[in-house]
Amino acid sequence: MSADRPRVALMTTLTDRPRTALVVIDVQNAVVAGGHDRDAVVGAIAGLVDRAREAGVDVVWVQHSSEHLVEGSDEWQIVPELTRAGTEPVVHKRYADSFEETDLEQTLAERGVGHLVVTGAQTDECVRSTLHGAIVRGYDATLVSDAHTTEDQSAYGAPTPDLVIAHTNLYWTYHTAPGRTAGTVAAADVDFGAFASA
Repeated sequence: MSADRPRVALMTTLTDRPRTALVVIDVQNAVVAGGHDRDAVVGAIAGLVDRAREAGVDVVWVQHSSEHLVEGSDEWQIVPELTRAGTEPVVHKRYADSFEETDLEQTLAERGVGHLVVTGAQTDECVRSTLHGAIVRGYDATLVSDAHTTEDQSAYGAPTPDLVIAHTNLYWTYHTAPGRTAGTVAAADVDFGAFASA
């Protein structure tokens, strides 16, 4: 992380889980098509994926499916700007929390992961639910503040997407739980080298 930002001490309550994983949630064609600052967010995630691989940090991909997002369809595919390496796990889910009825926990346990660096979509649904799901299961969870997005739901009474993103960053920066670390960091300040050597 940058020199002017104090490094967060990782404190996961999980035993023998010193490693970090970059988690890329639902960056699928239909999910991010109307996402706020879509291209900038996808670009930030692409850069994080490259840097994680270079540092030997696991990249875990999450893909959602539903009756409106059919597995195998073009809409369901990961966006073309991102390419999953053949050795990187993909977790298939049907609920907002990426841990619910998936093999995410097993995938992370097998790799000794206790800290998640979270990116993806949608900010106010699957990203938020997965962050909370991680914390309650004992993980440290860091949200990359400029690497998540959501679509405009203001017609239904929600804040505009920029405000949803800003609010999520605000509350996750100050979120606390005993023995676990939350927080946010800008993509440029993610230090995968430090995480990889943890």
